[in-house]
Amino acid sequence: MSKTKRFWWLKISEDFFNAKEIKFLRKVAGGDTFALIYQRMMILSLNTGGKLYFENIGNTFAEEIAVELDEEVKNVEMTLNYLKGKGLIDFGESDSTLEFKQVPSLIGSETNWARYKNQAREKELKELENVQSMSNYKEQEQEQDKELDSEEDKEQKSDVSVMFENYLKIFSEYTKGVKNQPRAKAKQVFLQLAPKQRQLALIGAKNYIVWYDKTDQGPYYSKNAFAFLDDMLFMEYQEVPEVSKVGDKKVSKAPEWSNPTYENKTTEEDLAKLEEIRQEALNKLGPQENE
Repeated sequence: MSKTKRFWWLKISEDFFNAKEIKFLRKVAGGDTFALIYQRMMILSLNTGGKLYFENIGNTFAEEIAVELDEEVKNVEMTLNYLKGKGLIDFGESDSTLEFKQVPSLIGSETNWARYKNQAREKELKELENVQSMSNYKEQEQEQDKELDSEEDKEQKSDVSVMFENYLKIFSEYTKGVKNQPRAKAKQVFLQLAPKQRQLALIGAKNYIVWYDKTDQGPYYSKNAFAFLDDMLFMEYQEVPEVSKVGDKKVSKAPEWSNPTYENKTTEEDLAKLEEIRQEALNKLGPQENE
């Protein structure tokens, strides 16, 4: 299943169309079409660092790009020839690689979790624009602070806390005696979720444990409560996925030493050295807390 997703975009500066190369490109026959082809080719190269690769599907590189962009081959060929002449692109060995020199400095990206937080922030700003003045906004904040002290709000806080405890319990009971759950970090992310997403997090956690337990991997390598929220994995487990199988056997990703028939050949001397290394690492980290 997919993990954290990353979104890419092209950051065009305000003087992009003022560059002489782009101005001249727009003045030649089909200029605006050529400029658009240039931008769309750069967008195609975003997730490969500004490069396109000839896949030998078409007869020429230009033909492959034309199919991808739904443009005429001759327009793509003329655009490529112009860009090459102006030093804006380079063809690699055997013309199998096309590199856009401007792209590395124009790439932007973000994770799906960062995008969610940015969208939430933009929504807040739009709501604030409807407030007539900053003074009214401050009064509204004061009223909200008073409401936070009300009995109703205390009950809401209590409900969220109970919901989080139920969420954490799902992971804690499954990994009991194996590894501790990062309670404080998980709660911080949980409180940032919208009310509906908290409900989805509970559903996703239950389905994830059911699915993971069926894979016969045990709790050793399962996601912890914090990572499951921080990567927004709960959105992918709103239903219990099917367990992949090879023949009649369930697929297990557990390491070799977790196999019941594995023979442990570690000597007492090796164990003593490992314990010494572990203690040195703990001393460097300083006192540790569970939360």
